[in-house]
Amino acid sequence: MPVSNKTTRVAVLADSDTRWKWGALTARRLVSAAGAQAAPEDAPQDVHLDGYLLRGRATPTPRQLEEVGVRADSLREVTAIEFLSEMRGRAAEYDVLVLALVGGGVQAVLHGLARDWSGAPQRPVVVTGYVGVVYEKLADGLLLRHGADVVLANSRQDAERFRAVYEGVGADADSVTEAALPFLGGAPYAPRDPYTVVFAAQPSVPEKRADRAYLLDRLVQHARLHPEREVLLKLRSKPGEHTTHIEELPYQKLVKGIDTPPNFRLVYGHMGEVLDRTDLLVTVSSTAALEALHRRVPTAVLTDFGIREAHGNHHFIGSGCLASWNQLDDGHTPEPDPLWVARQGVAADGTYDTAFDEARKRVAELVGRAAEGGLPPLRPYYTQVTAPGYLPGILARHHLGPDGAPLPGAPAADREPGPVRQAVRSAARGAYRHGVQRVAPVIRRMGEL
Repeated sequence: MPVSNKTTRVAVLADSDTRWKWGALTARRLVSAAGAQAAPEDAPQDVHLDGYLLRGRATPTPRQLEEVGVRADSLREVTAIEFLSEMRGRAAEYDVLVLALVGGGVQAVLHGLARDWSGAPQRPVVVTGYVGVVYEKLADGLLLRHGADVVLANSRQDAERFRAVYEGVGADADSVTEAALPFLGGAPYAPRDPYTVVFAAQPSVPEKRADRAYLLDRLVQHARLHPEREVLLKLRSKPGEHTTHIEELPYQKLVKGIDTPPNFRLVYGHMGEVLDRTDLLVTVSSTAALEALHRRVPTAVLTDFGIREAHGNHHFIGSGCLASWNQLDDGHTPEPDPLWVARQGVAADGTYDTAFDEARKRVAELVGRAAEGGLPPLRPYYTQVTAPGYLPGILARHHLGPDGAPLPGAPAADREPGPVRQAVRSAARGAYRHGVQRVAPVIRRMGEL
């Protein structure tokens, strides 16, 4: 049920295309009367959603936003200072605020909001979480998110791990709330003709050029070995764009000059639409694996580079999905373990319709308390007492001082940037992306000579 009879006003602050998708869809799952049964991309009538995109290296382009397909009633780009200035005078206007940011960004905004909302009679419920599989920096990422009213866990397993971390350092663990990934859905798997194999590429896994070239070569080889199959390389972004992670060596660049068979193609687009025609999803450790498993699409998590924390495929130990290209070339189809799948919040058994009930109830209770002025101040675990050598650096990246106040000389938040300033920002972002994808790989290769 919606958190109130009136239109619920929600703000989402995101720093990449994938986090915008997670944040906006999560917001609608949490406050919409439709719950998990409806497609949250279609804005329900009882929710007004304002989107804010945190300006940075991964700020999504219009093409990326269009591909994500999530609509907002308003959407604009801001710095952390500009966002805090916006929220300072609107504490009572929003019911829910979703922070869909990297951990350091969440921590900085939480400290800024804690300062700005101190003494405010009413404020929104602050929600945060993770966009996908949590396979690295568990303690670091969680403690940087501590202080939000609700920290969402995408599965039962994550909820248990999150609470153990908070309780282990003496932090309040009541904020941890079990839910699920908000973008799971789509029709259950049915065999297609022709049989279609999709490799879901990741921008930073693996990182090395030789490893990425190996994966591309094996994918092309699989297409040659199975001319009766369609083999697709699903790409996250186009050259010059960034997503949640930096992609220094895009596959579009590596594939140039390679003689590929006619049944091999590069594809973009919404992952759900690609899964509509997928018979075997192959990846190293992408969250796309969970999307596929949710729909019962056969899924293979590659072991060619070993099963290692650095690649994230260790998360799939016990899943039944681990396999190598050699096995896939020979026709092997992995069989997922149902107990493992259930603990990941994938809910292939149909219980996804109730996956957000607990979180929705929790948010509704907090919104009700907020309307009565009953929410406590935001209190992150990291303070100048608990982390005096770490916290100031986290806040300074967003031009905030240790007390959450803007640092002297921080960009002004009370004026709209002029055309010259906008042009400089655009040029600087382009130069950064050019450096990451073209200059940095060359320097790295020279250093290895």
